[in-house]
Amino acid sequence: MTRLMIVEDEPELAALVADYARAAGYKAEVVGDGAQALEAIRRAPPALLVLDLMLPGLDGLALCRAVREFSDLPIVMVTARVEEIDRLLGLESGADDYLCKPFSPRELMARVKAILRRTGVAAPAPSLAVDEHARRIRVHGKALDLTPSEYAILAALARRPGQVLTRAQLLDAARADNLEATDRAIDSHIKNLRRKIEAAAPGLEAIRSIYGLGYRCDC
Repeated sequence: MTRLMIVEDEPELAALVADYARAAGYKAEVVGDGAQALEAIRRAPPALLVLDLMLPGLDGLALCRAVREFSDLPIVMVTARVEEIDRLLGLESGADDYLCKPFSPRELMARVKAILRRTGVAAPAPSLAVDEHARRIRVHGKALDLTPSEYAILAALARRPGQVLTRAQLLDAARADNLEATDRAIDSHIKNLRRKIEAAAPGLEAIRSIYGLGYRCDC
């Protein structure tokens, strides 16, 4: 599994970013001290470093420069400093990208994915795994507790990742299992599915609403 190192001394923010990273299919390691992070990177370099600028032990700029002396691993710098000179210093020190706080964890993951794709790192495995024989769906290895209708609907979406399915198609998927379903019930099932997926993988938006068309599985 692709491993990210999150170097951040704010515990709540570090935990949030780690949750989103895991929901995106990455293994997340959190380090709260710059000097400790440098030692850990020397021992076992991650695929990508998410690096806060203000750190105890060794600040982000110094850590970035130190890493660049022996590694070209991708670095995304995040900081509360918003002045242009700070962004320039971050990039000139060797960071590949720069994000100002407060930032969207989803945007951060999108940037991480784009950088890793450019560097040739394989994308994470699909978030949802459908076991047809056991009629079970797992999110990053965690089995979801689904009703028969929820399973039929989510399985139909997961079999066609990136493809929009209309409510009529999802109704057909449920009725193919001899389940009673109505057009209005589809929206209710989708709401419940999102809640269960969020509980299993915080931050994962596996089901997207496509206005006027239906739903799509980004998994």
